[in-house]
Amino acid sequence: MGTTGQGPAAQNAVEANGPDVRGRSALRGFLAWLRLTSTSGLAGAAVAALVVGVVLERAPVFLTGGGVLLLLVLMGFVAGRRGPGPGEAPVTRTALARIEDLRATSGESADVPVEFRLTVAPEPEDDRPAYRVDVVQSVNLVDIPAYRPRGITVVEYRPDEPWEVRIVTRPTPEWSRRAEEAEIDSVPESTLVEKPGLSEGSWCVLVLVAFLAGAALVVLLFRGELFTSDREAGPASKQPSVTSSASVSASVSASVSRTFTTSTTVSGPSSLLVLGRMRETVTELADRAGSSDVTAITIQERRMEIRGDSAAPPAETLHVQMLPYELFPALVREARTTLGVRTPESWRIDVTPDPGAWQGVGPRVRVTVTGEEGAAHLDADATGRIVERRSAAKAG
Repeated sequence: MGTTGQGPAAQNAVEANGPDVRGRSALRGFLAWLRLTSTSGLAGAAVAALVVGVVLERAPVFLTGGGVLLLLVLMGFVAGRRGPGPGEAPVTRTALARIEDLRATSGESADVPVEFRLTVAPEPEDDRPAYRVDVVQSVNLVDIPAYRPRGITVVEYRPDEPWEVRIVTRPTPEWSRRAEEAEIDSVPESTLVEKPGLSEGSWCVLVLVAFLAGAALVVLLFRGELFTSDREAGPASKQPSVTSSASVSASVSASVSRTFTTSTTVSGPSSLLVLGRMRETVTELADRAGSSDVTAITIQERRMEIRGDSAAPPAETLHVQMLPYELFPALVREARTTLGVRTPESWRIDVTPDPGAWQGVGPRVRVTVTGEEGAAHLDADATGRIVERRSAAKAG
């Protein structure tokens, strides 16, 4: 009976074709890694888009995330129900193998897990050189003495995945006879074939990391809107619960002059930066004060104050309804992120008339932010156009 793995010619063939097998295995492992990583990342991004779309009330973001997630679910469903194609059934071949080493591990039943190191010798018609492989297989205690180092056994292997090897415990009489007569030489350790890719636990970690990375990417894309104070209340801030307290002080002199200061404090989860709240609040304050012409407006996170003087000339007053309150949240975001205050602790908007000396148009809008670095501010005109910036370093 001919032997496999004997002589220099066989070993040269092994060394020549070994890298070929490992290369194909590595390519399949890389493609599986790429497919799993991209799918997990897309799933994380889709879930994050759903959440971001709800928080920011952005229908396109929500619909995009939901569409991608639904597509992934459908792809998984179809892939799970698809039957194997004609060429997808695994093909196994029978061959002889030399037992290089074996070690039985502890077991609690009659079948004991045994770690085998084999030299598999495919048949000549398979056009595959001999190679080494590590196999773990359960063997009955009664059959263990039949396996010994340097002994020959019958195995089945998959040509496309040569690391998938199984010892045939009950071979046919023909293969039993061939195993008794065959002699197989050892092949070099460099021919050892292993299953490519990561372990099962590593695959789970990879899926989790890719999922979180996809979600983090979406959150980073919308971080400017998610982490500014005008979105802190979320979608429920459209109809917030508000308790207001107001203080009014007035002085009358000879029935020709009246000064007033009116303020309100907003409580609950909402903020004055929520779209529409500033205009609504200043209208309430003007109604309470009985005048829409004021000399100053101060706006903070949860407090607004207006001041007025009936004796002030028109050039030194401003009408509360003429200001672009809808542009103020963007000015606050600009001040919080571009003036060198890394962790803003508070902000304030001061609106005052500035006749003559002001470079802009109409009243002056000053946004001030404070933090560990100090105070910084930017100035804008009545149209919301920024005309001056003063960073924390310069202000200090």
